[in-house]
Amino acid sequence: MAEYQALRKTATVLDFSFRGRGCLTGADRVRLLHGQVSNDVQKLRPGEGCYAALVTAKGRMQADLNIHALENELLLDFEPGLTSSLRERFEHYIVAEDVQFVDVAPFYGLVSIQGPLAEAVLRRVVPDLVIPRTTLSVSHEADPSLGDLYLVNHARAGGVGFDFYVPTDATAMVLDKLVAAVRAEGGRPAGFEAFEWARIEAGIPRFGADMDETNLPPETGIETRAISYNKGCYIGQEVIARIRTYGQVARALRGLRLDPQLTTLPVRGEKLLLAEREVGTITSAIHSPALGIPIALGYVRREANTVGTALRLRALGGDFSAEVVALPFVPPGQ
Repeated sequence: MAEYQALRKTATVLDFSFRGRGCLTGADRVRLLHGQVSNDVQKLRPGEGCYAALVTAKGRMQADLNIHALENELLLDFEPGLTSSLRERFEHYIVAEDVQFVDVAPFYGLVSIQGPLAEAVLRRVVPDLVIPRTTLSVSHEADPSLGDLYLVNHARAGGVGFDFYVPTDATAMVLDKLVAAVRAEGGRPAGFEAFEWARIEAGIPRFGADMDETNLPPETGIETRAISYNKGCYIGQEVIARIRTYGQVARALRGLRLDPQLTTLPVRGEKLLLAEREVGTITSAIHSPALGIPIALGYVRREANTVGTALRLRALGGDFSAEVVALPFVPPGQ
């Protein structure tokens, strides 16, 4: 709880080096990636970034990616365990193009600073570092002692936040400095559980938890951030465009306010009912520190997912009330 409060009220530092990190290099890197993902990569100038879905020819998700355009490469940040499948995907489509996929996780650590005082923490560690101001934009600093540093504007749980890519040899030292700086600002380091509480309260889905290979991107709530409908062709584009043209998806990710009497949180896959008919499933659930009640993310069929709809959760111990609510549960900065 103290870690969560630091993330919400002051600042915290999290070691995200378990996540996947890769770079696309070569003269044709932009053209290749642009034809693979749902967002517009060609428009990115060095220092800019975007969020995108990587989908199959049938429109199903294979991954979600944070994409950062560096001077001579495209930096990709993604959920752990996907490096091999992404390499295979890209290499399958490299025919005569000048593109190479490089796993950079062995060479760069990823440390995240989240919370309203995140910038002040960074200033204590690297005073002259240029702070990127737009979402997923990146700045570069060649530090004589630490090496090439890359700072990304990335509020992973809503509010304010930054990702810091640091050479592996310097990661432990930078992490120690950031922990000291966070404590000086009244915060503390945090682990994954505190981050998950804040992420779910912010209504941000996570690949592998709230979306997977069975999902179409428009179902998942990432459409406005991840999909460009003006960019032209990419793998899976026809399916996603058809959904937009002919109507809504059959189900969509929704926020759910659960019964305050619920003592055991539901697990992924437990059912949501309207009358006696199954209309959805749970993906993630927590007891919200901010709201003081259990909440969840889950998929609900179109006929039952309007805000205010009363559902029933069939979970361990019986049936409990569940109400469809707007996301985010907790607005940024609160």
